[in-house]
Amino acid sequence: MKHALLFLALLTSTLSSQAQNDVQISSVDFVAVLNNHHAEALYYYQNNWKALRIAAVKKGYIASYQLLEIEPSEVTPYNFILITTYANQAQYDARETHFEELIQASGGLKLLNELKPEKFRQTVHGQDIVISH
Repeated sequence: MKHALLFLALLTSTLSSQAQNDVQISSVDFVAVLNNHHAEALYYYQNNWKALRIAAVKKGYIASYQLLEIEPSEVTPYNFILITTYANQAQYDARETHFEELIQASGGLKLLNELKPEKFRQTVHGQDIVISH
């Protein structure tokens, strides 16, 4: 009986920690285009942000991603919503290392012209650790 209780306690602890590790975590950024440089921003996100996430999904570094575009308004003063979803806490914790590896392998930043990102985009709001239920 003592062994059965110990086994049950260990099983419950393991399942509880496993359930916490399987919670999906997302990072969400809301990005505004600056100075009517929409073409530069879209090119940047498709050829850098999205390309890195395609590679990250293939390597199992992230669960999914979405690059969404909306018409900005007074209530929503941004053009893009960038969502990166990690399968669990371990993927989320390794994100910096994994993306640095992918950036190095990509051959560097791809720009439509010589305009640097800070001239054509601004993160209006970023939110890490968005939990999926």
